[in-house]
Amino acid sequence: MTKKANKVALVLGSIKGIGKAIALDLLRHGKRVAATWHDWPESLFAMQTDFAKTGTDHLIERIDLLDTDAIADLVKKIIARFGRLDILINNIERGGWPVVHGKYTQKQWDLEMATTLRSKQWVFEAALPHLKASGDGTVVNISSIAGIVGRSGPAGYLFNEGYAAANRGISLLTETWARLGAPQVRVNELMLGVVETRHGPKTRGWGLLTDNQRQTILDHTLLDRIGRKDDVVEAIRFLLDDAPFMTGSVIRLDGGYVLGGERIAPMPHGVV
Repeated sequence: MTKKANKVALVLGSIKGIGKAIALDLLRHGKRVAATWHDWPESLFAMQTDFAKTGTDHLIERIDLLDTDAIADLVKKIIARFGRLDILINNIERGGWPVVHGKYTQKQWDLEMATTLRSKQWVFEAALPHLKASGDGTVVNISSIAGIVGRSGPAGYLFNEGYAAANRGISLLTETWARLGAPQVRVNELMLGVVETRHGPKTRGWGLLTDNQRQTILDHTLLDRIGRKDDVVEAIRFLLDDAPFMTGSVIRLDGGYVLGGERIAPMPHGVV
């Protein structure tokens, strides 16, 4: 087994959607995976079955990442099982949809902040010594363009202020962690736009939008489509395997949504 194939990855939030797709891709490429889950127990059997089909060693653990005391134990269990940790995919968040949650309650605000920011911080701190020991550690923080656009324009149906503020905070964590991890650990951020299982068609909130509201979001996206899980998986693979000189950086994977609000007018004839 090659050094690259022998690596161990911790993928948070892997029971379905983007997290599961990333974990499966890592397993199919020979990386051993520790995968966490908490909600949606009805999806557990499919997760277990699909992981087993890859034939690669893996560990599936249920954990409430809001319980900071449990995080150190999770990392210890990974080291006991695999003997190392090389990759951390920070795929955990709580997103407040205006069309789902309406006006913020304190409980919803606190849940979003604790999940999107605090959990990431505690997992990183627990994982960092082992990522450094790897000598070639990699962290990918998955965030949202909510940190740029906030509750404005067509995205105002998708992103609450708290969710946007938390995602802007992820960029600060990315920069700080890149400094803390260097030179043994690279830390980068993958900032997502609207993806099929993340603020997209396979989510509850998308179904609450009107046809016109959904079309307005597409019209605002330069590539005129919703992101797919495969788009995210390929970007993750690039950050892990093909970007050895990249750290502290943000890749925006949004189909051009952030740019889409300002179209370029035809070139004037000029006066000379």
